[in-house]
Amino acid sequence: MSSIQGFVKGCRALMAASSKAAVATKPSAAAAKPKPPSSKKPSKKPPLSSPGPRKLTRPTGILKITPVSPALRQFLGAPEASRTDAVKKIWEYIKLHNLQNPANKKEIYCDDKLKTIFEGKDKVGFLEIGKLLSCHFVKAN
Repeated sequence: MSSIQGFVKGCRALMAASSKAAVATKPSAAAAKPKPPSSKKPSKKPPLSSPGPRKLTRPTGILKITPVSPALRQFLGAPEASRTDAVKKIWEYIKLHNLQNPANKKEIYCDDKLKTIFEGKDKVGFLEIGKLLSCHFVKAN
């Protein structure tokens, strides 16, 4: 036990000495020098937009422009489209012709033009649109 008490006394003495030394070494407010404006250290991370030349990357996945089936080609008016563009144009058509069920917004009524794309169905859920469009995109090998 005596060794622990000696240790504690030593710690108290060190802590007391350091706090007195810190108070004694603090400069007075009158003698304090004004700090220059803080200059940020250069960061190690590269900037988000570098001024150098950019690599041109081709879109992939749902952004990739691919050939479409004749039915979807007739609807979109273009021989190629990305999946996102096709879905956007279909939604524009749905909103323009007011084909969404007012009671259940998840349900879409298909007119003759949409039936050619959606396998002749009278009603389609909005989550089904992507699934029903997948057969209209020709896989390029």
